[in-house]
Amino acid sequence: MPEPSSTNPTFKRTLGLTGLTSNAMALIAPGAFLWLTFGEQTLTGAPGAGMSMWLGIIAALALCLATAVAYAELSKLYPGAGSSYFFAEQAFLSKKQAFKWARMMKFVVGWASHLYYWVYPGVMVGVTALIAGYVLGQVAPATFSSGYPSPIFMFGFSIIFAFGVAYIAFRGVGGSTGVNAAINVIQITALLIFSAMAICHRAGHPEGSQAYVLDSAGVAVNYVQDTAPDTTKTIPDPKDATKQIQDPNATVPRVDASGTSIPVYVAADASDKVVNGADGKPIVIPTDKDGKLPATLPAGVVKAIPQPFLLSYQGGITKDDKTGIETYNYHPNALSVVAPHQFSYIIIQACVAILILVGFESVSSMGEEAKNPKKDIPKAIILSLIIQGGFCYALEYFATNYYMHSGYGATANASGSSAPLGDMMQLIGAWAFGSPKAGWWFMMVQAFTVFLALIGTTLSCLSTGARVTYAMGRDEEVPSHFGLLHGTKATPHRAIWTLAAISAVLGCLTVATYECGPAINGGTKDAYNSMVAGLPNNFWYSIGTHKLSFETACKIPQSLLLITLISNFGTFLLYMMSCWIAMVAFHEHHMHSFFKHKVIPMFGLLANLLCMVFYLVGPFFVAGMSPKEPYIALGVAAVWGIYGLIYFAKNSKAKGRSMILEAKPAV
Repeated sequence: MPEPSSTNPTFKRTLGLTGLTSNAMALIAPGAFLWLTFGEQTLTGAPGAGMSMWLGIIAALALCLATAVAYAELSKLYPGAGSSYFFAEQAFLSKKQAFKWARMMKFVVGWASHLYYWVYPGVMVGVTALIAGYVLGQVAPATFSSGYPSPIFMFGFSIIFAFGVAYIAFRGVGGSTGVNAAINVIQITALLIFSAMAICHRAGHPEGSQAYVLDSAGVAVNYVQDTAPDTTKTIPDPKDATKQIQDPNATVPRVDASGTSIPVYVAADASDKVVNGADGKPIVIPTDKDGKLPATLPAGVVKAIPQPFLLSYQGGITKDDKTGIETYNYHPNALSVVAPHQFSYIIIQACVAILILVGFESVSSMGEEAKNPKKDIPKAIILSLIIQGGFCYALEYFATNYYMHSGYGATANASGSSAPLGDMMQLIGAWAFGSPKAGWWFMMVQAFTVFLALIGTTLSCLSTGARVTYAMGRDEEVPSHFGLLHGTKATPHRAIWTLAAISAVLGCLTVATYECGPAINGGTKDAYNSMVAGLPNNFWYSIGTHKLSFETACKIPQSLLLITLISNFGTFLLYMMSCWIAMVAFHEHHMHSFFKHKVIPMFGLLANLLCMVFYLVGPFFVAGMSPKEPYIALGVAAVWGIYGLIYFAKNSKAKGRSMILEAKPAV
């Protein structure tokens, strides 16, 4: 890595409105996050909260827009590097009574922002490893499992990916902006195509239509897969409790010697119309142990065909009359997709949706690289959120929830899949292009666009985080070497490479136990053991949580949710403080507007606080929420805050600087 020159250069002003908006849009990558968070959203607050997924996105968008207005207004006053860190200092210095707190406030804001900007790239690294592992399982199913990607592969991938993205950031903002612009075009195009196909699938498949579903091997088929008795499952004999008999309701999917699913064969007429028996049900034609039809069909049977899978949209939302607990699997109609259902469900989904909408504020750290920062940065902040959140996310979450049916539902299928979006793409692609193989290729192409989007997201957040650290290093609030720009690249290279190392470690932690905690608690012991039994027995699976018993796995926090919540807590803290800073900055200012500078930021502050508090109290009254992950995340945030105050006090004493300003600095 080249060393900088002896003189510290400055940032180059190269970014216009398009470049700034492109950088912010890359962080709010809708094509990537639908793939990443759909499964987590069905699990969080399961079994019922997923039914309010779409409105949860809209609620989160309203929260983020309020915060975005605060950032946009602050950017008009204080364009510069450092985002909220810089805003805090300038806002407090401008006030006669508050200036003495300027240094402390900017440190608190900068330190808290690192809980978001240093952890979030690690989350992105980890989830990218999950996607890469899923795709690898699709390409080489004999060596890797797509349902449970190889831990060893994901650890290695996390390290390589983190440093690879850091290298792009190190090369300079011009190259980063070009990469982000191209990625935005690709992912939005792919998103629109998929969303339109999902809506068309629902419109073209009325109740009782034949549709594709996934068989036990994860292959798209449009028939009902046959089953056989599971001889390993027993129950107490109803006639003699001291004895065990085979469970008559326990079955396993039937496959042939090559692993291909065996369909249920039914009688049909010459035009392939299924023939029903006297009981009104299709006449089933038995097959031999290899799934072969008999040489001679039963009398009166013209032909035998695989029993078509006929979808239904009825009964997708059920309620237990005794407990009152609702279970969501799919929506009966379009109105149900956008309906509120329950207020608590909306809050749960909004809390998760924060992860996918954050990033609009990232360009506020690029004030020293913008050609016209006071004019373009505020526009870029609002535009990026409206385009990605108000249009792209609203469309894709409607489309995916509207698509689901009895053959592929939230609780029955998506919550247990490592890539629900990949599953749906296979099924929709098989229908649209006429074959399961075509559906598989459609999914792979879409997965590639998601991977590109994740490069842009990780790159944008890593670049933003490095610039906040750079601003603090330049002020010597953290080690001063972070405040150096590279001699030829003019990038905060030391902060970038440090953040790359942190992201690699956090990426590994993100995937370490993602199969534990709520993901296991939401399932069953049989399902867990079946998953473990189906994993390849090779080097790639020589370590991992699958080596643990079901009972032990249930006790371990789910790492993906845990690291996400640590990042989210940092986000909530940063956004709350930014809204407060906006109110301070415009207090008694000649540009002050009561609605814009009081009402909107106060709403943003309270909404962020509500989401953070809900994570902590929700597990005690909402089914499906675990208390382990949010309270561990809160503990991490508390430790980070305490350590920051200790560091601030020691650093101030060592440099002979007062934590509380005694006199207002000359401007």
